[in-house]
Amino acid sequence: MADKEATVYIVDVGRSMGRKHQGRNETDFDWAMRYVWDKITTTVATGRKTLLIGVLGLKTDGTKNELAADESYAHITLFHPISQILMPDLRRLREVIKPSKTDQGDAVSAIVLAIHMIINQCKQLKYRRRIVLVTDGKGYIDSDPDSLNDIIKKINGDNMELVVLGVDFDDPEYGFKEEEKPPQKTENEAFLRDLTEKCHGVFGTMAQAVEELDIPRLKTIKPIHSYRGTLTLGDPKEYDTALSIDVERFPRTMIAKPPSASAFVLRSDGGEPTQSTGTMVADGEENEATQRNGNTLTNVRSAYSYTVADADAPGGKKDVARDDLAKGYEYGRTVVPISESDENITKLESEAGMEIVGFVPKDKYERYMAMGTSNIVVAQKTNDKAVIALSSLIHALFELDAYAVARVVKKDGSDPLLILLSPSVEKDYECLIENQLPFSEDVRSYRFPPIDKIITVSGKVVTQHRNLPTKDLSQAMSDFVDKMDISHFDRNDEGEAGEYMALEDTFSPVLHRIEQAKRWRAVRPMEPLPPVPEVLLKYSQQPEELQREAKPALQRLMKAADVKKVPPKVKGRKRNREADKPLSGLNVDDLFRQQPKRAKISPENSIPEFKQTLARAVDIEDIKDAVKQMAAIIENQIKDSFGNSNYDRVLEELGVMRSELTELEEPVLYNDLLRGLKMKIMAEELGGDRREMWWSIRRNRLSLIDKRMSAVSDVTEEEVMEFNAAK
Repeated sequence: MADKEATVYIVDVGRSMGRKHQGRNETDFDWAMRYVWDKITTTVATGRKTLLIGVLGLKTDGTKNELAADESYAHITLFHPISQILMPDLRRLREVIKPSKTDQGDAVSAIVLAIHMIINQCKQLKYRRRIVLVTDGKGYIDSDPDSLNDIIKKINGDNMELVVLGVDFDDPEYGFKEEEKPPQKTENEAFLRDLTEKCHGVFGTMAQAVEELDIPRLKTIKPIHSYRGTLTLGDPKEYDTALSIDVERFPRTMIAKPPSASAFVLRSDGGEPTQSTGTMVADGEENEATQRNGNTLTNVRSAYSYTVADADAPGGKKDVARDDLAKGYEYGRTVVPISESDENITKLESEAGMEIVGFVPKDKYERYMAMGTSNIVVAQKTNDKAVIALSSLIHALFELDAYAVARVVKKDGSDPLLILLSPSVEKDYECLIENQLPFSEDVRSYRFPPIDKIITVSGKVVTQHRNLPTKDLSQAMSDFVDKMDISHFDRNDEGEAGEYMALEDTFSPVLHRIEQAKRWRAVRPMEPLPPVPEVLLKYSQQPEELQREAKPALQRLMKAADVKKVPPKVKGRKRNREADKPLSGLNVDDLFRQQPKRAKISPENSIPEFKQTLARAVDIEDIKDAVKQMAAIIENQIKDSFGNSNYDRVLEELGVMRSELTELEEPVLYNDLLRGLKMKIMAEELGGDRREMWWSIRRNRLSLIDKRMSAVSDVTEEEVMEFNAAK
């Protein structure tokens, strides 16, 4: 069971917190609340009922708490009792936690009230108890030694953790010191530091806490075994000398996928869910979370329908029940059906187990053969015999520099896998690392020509050629790679070389950006998202210092490789644009122009001939003539089509024309052609009712060319929508 936690946040909302200091663009209150909101929203995101939070306001205008009868607890307000915080609570706290108009209120009394709340909630149950005080250290603080000793005794006796974070508090270790600090704040800061140290708590400055918010917090994953059984060498059922070890398997590396968004719809005013269109309909049964949160959204479920072609059914399709479906496998251009009773013939009968089939030397294993995730194999807990046996196997593999190849079946009936077991021996810890091996069908054996030599047709080996790198180029590339080495690029606090891109410092930008956006939107639904934290972008580009150091080597490499700047590719191709000349110096167009021009585009080879006609076009009249011929061919194909037999060819021709005329920056010709074609289709002038042809054109997005597609087009996106909708 997950650990239970009870945390009380004491937030200083005094008048002094509404001011700006240290050149910040936001008030001390808003700056400090960045930390509080981040911690609370992170807890809300877990959805765990065992993570309880309470919120107290210090230096509030009014007084509202359980001990309000005592004057020492004045100007302390209970914003939220210790309980699970949900989204409505989060939004309510956003509205009530505001800077006040007074600086009256005792931080020590607020700590006592927080202790009282935790005791009443947790009693003698096993909880992780924490009190977090966020303050600027200004105002009166009761430092009575007698009451202070009782507080320290109670916090330590009940294993509570006291965390004090101060706005502009001095922290020599972090490197922050506030200049011209008021005497009262200096005294209060020293008192809170002493109190925290006696309670064995945490005392820090808010600057460090806010800075560390950008560092992603990794989620602790509870280990769940994916296999529990025996690791065998030989058959224990037939041979007494066979090896059998009780083991467990746990994931070592696994892709952490970012959270996916779910589909929701708004409920109507009457409380009934609004049904959505298409195959998605609202779930009429509201779940517990929706009712508890009072949310206006409701979950969406998918509804699937199965149809088959039936000429006698309305619409040409007949609904089929799911129970009437049968599975089948494609065999050439036909389908081989497999009934439920015969499904077992496609499955292998397998029993759960992990069997060693052989051993391979370490240097014979190719690294590219590792597939998928990796796992660790350890002996089962509380089984001393298995621990000793597995340890012997691990050390034997380690000393011999060998790996074990095994066959694993996770559970009865599962597909068997080939795995590689490699030993891992560390201080006070040892295990087998498992990687999945490919079958023969999984390997892609592509062969490429060597880059250091050329083998001619006659078998002669050529080592010097214009397509092969020279010695100067190879040396320049080697020097550049050495300069770009990041294995020892980083520096620690003592200036010693260290690893630049340590595994524990690399975080998934997509995953943590989504989590950051979720937390931000939960509290600030209308505010723009903050910029991406620098820690997530650190490894998206090379270090500037490394680039400066490697620049001379890069320039030598560019000189040795004779690198030249390629002119940017121009979008579209105007007729008067000068064509690129080939390296051979031959004018390919002139060679082909020796052939007579085709006077007419044939319907049988319309697309290639249309492209050739455009390539040979001298002026706009040639292009207009080609478009006119294609329009006539398309109309005849639609008119002569038996059903929809020619529709695919028409769609292909329209697609080519749309693409070619867009590149030639002549969208008007295509748009005029399409307008005329639609007019004839709707007027049934092309062999009767051909409206299905027009729906196919729309479905394949072959409508008018608008300004987004071509800058020279005079058609807007709204005009395209009106053109498509018009009948």
